Amino acid sequence: MTEQTADHDWDARAAAFDDEPDHGLRDPGVRDAWARRLRSWLPGAPCEVLDLGCGTGSLSLLAAEQGHRVTGVDLSPAMVDLARAKLAGRDAVFLVGDAAAPPVGGRRFDVVLVRHVLWTLPDQGGALRHWRDLLRPGGRLVLVEGVWGTVAPVGLAADRLRELLAPVAGSVRVERLSQDTALWGKAVGDERYAVVALT
Repeated sequence: MTEQTADHDWDARAAAFDDEPDHGLRDPGVRDAWARRLRSWLPGAPCEVLDLGCGTGSLSLLAAEQGHRVTGVDLSPAMVDLARAKLAGRDAVFLVGDAAAPPVGGRRFDVVLVRHVLWTLPDQGGALRHWRDLLRPGGRLVLVEGVWGTVAPVGLAADRLRELLAPVAGSVRVERLSQDTALWGKAVGDERYAVVALT
C-alpha cells in the first residue's frame, strides 16, 4: 500500500472513526477507563506529550484534560481536522505527517504516546529508535498495541515488542488490557496490551 493510498483510506474512514467505542470514547464508562489508564501511564506533573497516529485526537483530549501539552501527528488530513476541532481551545497542536518520522523538527518531549500504530510500520525497530531520540532525558514511550483476529491475526505481540525495546529502553513494563472490558466497550478475546518504557 502506498502512502497516498493509506492517506486516502484513513481520510475516508475519518467521519465514522469515532463510532468505535475505544476510538471516540463517547461512552462515559469507556472514556473513564481510558482516562484512568492514561493517568497511570503519564507523569503526574504537566508535561509535553507527542501523540503519534493520533487519529481524531481522543487520547490527546484526555491528556490535555489531565493538564498536559499535546502535539498530535497523523497521516490523514481529515483525522487531523477532526482532532483540531475536538481540542479547540486546548493546549494542543496537530500536524499532518508520518508517525514514523513526525514533522516536529528538533523539539523534544517528555512522552511519546502511540496507540495501534507500531504494528503497521515496516521498520518497527527504526521507529522506536527515532521515537526514543524525540524524548528528553528521563522520558517515556507509552505504546498501546495488540494482535487482532483469529483466522489471519495481525498486530504485534507483547513479547516481540519487549524484544524490540531492549536496545532503546532501560525499563519496560507491560500491562495486559484484554480483560478490561471497560476499555473496549465489550469483551474481547485477542491480545491487547500497553507498554510503558522508560529511557
